[in-house]
This record gives sequence, C-alpha cells and structure tokens, in this order.
Amino acid sequence: MRDLDQERAYAERCREALRRMVAGARENVVVGEDTWGDRYTAERLGFYLKTLARDMGEEGDNPPFFGVIAYADTDPAAGEHRRQTYYLGRRHISDAIGRPPMVIDWRAPVSATFYQASAVEPRGIDTRRRFGWSGNRLTSFEDEHLQTGTPSSASELVRREIERARVGPMRDIVATIQPEQDTLVRTGLDVSVCIQGAPGTGKTAVGLHRAAYLLYAHRSRLERNGVLVLGPNRAFLHYISAVLPTLGEVDVEQTTIEQLLDREVRAVDDPVAAAIKHDVRMAEILRRAVYGRIGRPVQAVVVRDESYKWRVNQHEFAEMVAEAEATTYLTGRERVIARLVAAVQRQAEARGQNCNGVWLRRMARAVTPYVEEVWPGLKADEVLAEYLSDPSQVGILTAEEQRAIAWSRPRKAKSARWTAADAVLLDEVSALLERSPTYGHVIVDEAQDLSPMQCRAIARRSEHTSITVLGDLAQGTTAWAAHDWVTQLAHLGKPAAEIVALSTGFRVPATVVELANRLLEALDVAVPPTTSFRSDGELTITHVDDLAAACVENIRRALSVEGSIGVIAADHQLPAVSDALKADGIETSAADGDGRVAVVPASLAKGLEYDHVIALEPAEIVASETRGLNRLYVVLTRAVSRLDILHSRELPPELGR
Repeated sequence: MRDLDQERAYAERCREALRRMVAGARENVVVGEDTWGDRYTAERLGFYLKTLARDMGEEGDNPPFFGVIAYADTDPAAGEHRRQTYYLGRRHISDAIGRPPMVIDWRAPVSATFYQASAVEPRGIDTRRRFGWSGNRLTSFEDEHLQTGTPSSASELVRREIERARVGPMRDIVATIQPEQDTLVRTGLDVSVCIQGAPGTGKTAVGLHRAAYLLYAHRSRLERNGVLVLGPNRAFLHYISAVLPTLGEVDVEQTTIEQLLDREVRAVDDPVAAAIKHDVRMAEILRRAVYGRIGRPVQAVVVRDESYKWRVNQHEFAEMVAEAEATTYLTGRERVIARLVAAVQRQAEARGQNCNGVWLRRMARAVTPYVEEVWPGLKADEVLAEYLSDPSQVGILTAEEQRAIAWSRPRKAKSARWTAADAVLLDEVSALLERSPTYGHVIVDEAQDLSPMQCRAIARRSEHTSITVLGDLAQGTTAWAAHDWVTQLAHLGKPAAEIVALSTGFRVPATVVELANRLLEALDVAVPPTTSFRSDGELTITHVDDLAAACVENIRRALSVEGSIGVIAADHQLPAVSDALKADGIETSAADGDGRVAVVPASLAKGLEYDHVIALEPAEIVASETRGLNRLYVVLTRAVSRLDILHSRELPPELGR
C-alpha cells in the first residue's frame, strides 16, 4: 500500500478527477438542452443533469476519501475482490468512463466491509486503513491488519475524530460509523426500525445516514414520493442541515411536525386542554363527528330528463351509501354520486338515450341534492369548530374534559383562532375527509415526545411505506411523552417494527455519563444505562452566590480553548442570563445560531451538542415543568468534552447519589 506522500499525491489526483467530473456534468447540462425526444424525457433529463451538476459542485473541500480496504490474496471470503484495493469516500470519483473508480461511495455494497470487518471476522480484508485529515490536508493514516486474528485496540484516529471540537452544524459520521450503526443504516427499505438510543449514541446520525443510504440504494422507488425527516424544532433542523448535503443528498425534506401540518397557529391551549386534545381518544371522537353526519335515505332518487323520469329506489340508494362508508368521507360521497349516475345511465341507455359527457354532468347535478341530504359536504375547519363549540355532542370524554377544551362561546371556522393542538386535530379531520399525501420513507427523530395524535398524523404519511423511529424514552419531556416503544409504534402505524437499543455513547464523556445515569432510576422508563466510548471529559459542580457572574467567568475561561460553548438554563431564567452576558461584552447566539457561545433555553436543548456546556441551576430546570428530571437529563448530556454545573440552590437529590 502507498506511503503518506503517495497517499497525498493520490488525494490530489482524486480532487482533479472530481473537478473534471463537475466540469463534465455542467457541460452536459448545456448539451442536454438540445436533446432530441419528447418534452417529458427532455425535462427529466434536464432535471437529472442539473441536479447532478449541483450536487457535485457542492462537494466543497471535503477530503476525497476517508479509508481504504485491501483484500487478501488467500482468504476465500475475499471472493471476486481478491487482491483488490478500494478507497472509500462520501461520493464516487472516477477519472474516466470504463475504468475502475478512484473512490467508491461509502454506501456501495463493498463499502460495508470497511465498517463490519474485524480481526475475529475479517470478511476477506487484509488491511483496513483510516486517514487523518486537518481540513483538506492529509496528515496521517492508521492501518489494521485483520488477517492476523489478533483483536485490534480502538482506533486512535476514530477516537480523535469523535472527540474533535464541535464548531458549527452537525457533521456526518461516515468515517467513524460503528458496526452496529452500519447494520441499521443499511437496513432494507421495506423494513421499519425503532432505535432506542441513549445520549450520544449517534441515533440521529444513523437516521440521516440511513436516509442517504436508502436514496442511493432505492433511488428509483423514492424519487416520486421522496424521504421526509421530522425533527423536534427548528434549532435542531438547523443543526443537522449540513449532514445530508455532505453525503450527496440535497432533495430530502427536513421539517417539524408543526410545519408539516401547515396550519396557522394563533392561540395557545392551557396544559390541560392541550393534553386532552393530544389524547388518542380524539381520533374516535373526530371520526364520529365526521361520519355521524351520514344519514340513511328515506326516499327514492327521482330524476327528470326531458320526457323521462329515472328512478333509483330507496333500498338501492341505501346500499350505495352503506358500501361507500368504508372509504374517506369525501371520496365516499363522490362514489355515491357516481353510482347513482351510473344507475340512471343504465336505465337511459336501455331506452336508447345518448349518454354523452354533457348528459352525465347534468345527471350528476340532478342527483347531488339527494346525496347532500344524507351525505353533506364538509370542510375540516367547520367540523372542528362545531365540535369545540359543543364537545358534549359526541361524548367519550368526561364532562370535566369536555369543559376543558370547549370554547367559551360558539364560533364559526372563519373566526377561529387555532392552537398547535388544534392543528393536529384539523389534520385528523382532513384525513377522514380525503387521503393524506405519503412519502417513500419517513425518519422521525425525538419520537418519544410525540403525542398519540401526532403519531397518527405521521402514520398517515407513511401508511404504505416504512419508517425509521429515533428516540430515547429517558429524554421524553412533553406531557404526553411515551413510556414504552411498543405503544408508540402502534400509534405510528408500525407495531411490528424492530426495536434496537444503542447504549454506547460516543459523544458524551464517561464522567458526564456517570452523573446523568444517576437520574435514570427516577425517570420511570425501561432503558439501559449509557456506557461511554470515551474515558476523557471534565466535570465540575460548583455552588455560587452570583450565578450570572460565575457564568461569565466560566465562559471567559472556556473561550481560551477551541470548541463551542452552550449556556443552558431554565427558559424563564434565560433573559437575565443573556442580559448579564451582553453587559459583560460576550457575544452570544441563539440555539440555532452559528456563534461560538450559544445561550440555549432548556426546552430547546434536545438534539444539540456543545464542546463545553455550562448548566445553570439544575433545581430550577427540574421545577420548571412536569418532566423536569427528564429535561435535566437532556441538559446534562449535551456536553462533548466538559460540563460545568453552577448552582445557588440545593441540587436535586438524584444528582447526589
């Protein structure tokens, strides 16, 4: 294999080849504009060429490869790859058509051996080489000789990459994917999987890399409906936004459940009302509110047509209505109209009537009033407005619960001020009226925080496809957070999904993990304690009299070393903290900002990570909400290298064990 200078020279050759590929792709866009063929073919070709040119042009300064595998000469497991050497990178690089690629995409089947091979099971690999980079400069490499049968120690380059300072958005993990993570990433498209991941186990990264892998392996199946990634909030989406583009995928929709529902929220429910509206019982309530409008025909349908009268008797009309109830409300209504017209058409044709398009439309208008009497047209906002004006009309909820969600006075849909919980209910009603759009694959992060009704909204969008569920029951912070995955998966429409636990943390150092694990017993969820891949990390717990002054001092000290800094406090304490830092001249950014120092409300800390976390007043974080201990567990596990806990009040007793 090559020495370091030769590897550097090869890296430069790869960059030059990539530049030629980008130039060629852009040239093809120009040439493709004059392609002969039908309009659809020309448009599809143009879209493909422009997308390829854009994706390749956005490669930036990423290293062209991160590893190489050299297959053995004598190991039968090497098969057709005997004596072959493959460089692996974020994307395929070739210097000429018909020649072997210079770099193979990390998602290609042969690349799996890079992640899965070991000294115990080398899979035909003789040598696995990992590369160390400083920016775009190749600085080192590390070889593992797997055919010796001697278990190798943890890769120093992998450890250094995992422990590297976090600055800016989340990074991909293609160079450090572990075997159990790789297995999940490459799970087939038709398989739904739930990953219970402790803090720092890489569950989010696994989900994003799974999206990139599925688009690579099943692009033709996913092109039509696409892949959807759902995150808990905009700060989280901003943080992960750079991962998929670096992996060559830019056409993945990344959004929150609130944005997905696309309803204007102009009011806020009190906690009791919100919890009731998110309860799964609302699904049956709304079903009754919709389908309860359907009556039974009490008369025959009689249609005048010039000198004729066409008649569909009451019994036949009732059968049409009953059979159509099995589908969505508006589709069923249109089906009844269509069947009535067809019945009339049969009678007319038997008498020699010319039943052209004009005649059929006239008959549809003629039968519609009969259908309207038993199957009225509905709009989602009108249904919900009528229900919330008088919840007692449907039942199921207790009288006290009905009063909690009832509007103070009846309103029409046009004057309604919808809440976030109402948006979920409106989506449920809309789906009862007509089918929701679906995606080819849905990836849901922080899924433990979804309510049953939110889960149903997601289930509708993955009704005929698979789903990847990511979360940690210990980090459930909403009032309706899941206590077990079996129930949550049933709400998501995937009760048979495989549940896999990841408990080895790569982000959070051992000292922090040990502290956070003390909270698990009090959280009342069945999750395994986290074990850390790392033995480094620093932890300090300091009682202070002046919280703001101590925070400023800690930030000044943290700024002297590389890395991001996150100041996390209870939401109501944050304005005072921000003012103190501003008064001292410390520049800060919000949770979704790109500054060196981020001031983060505890409610938005989930999914984020910082090299140095300064957690303020744990007792206040716990006291601020019903699941305060869960929130504290989230806050403590955001640290990558150092955690400083500053408190003026007594610490929660769970931390003192």
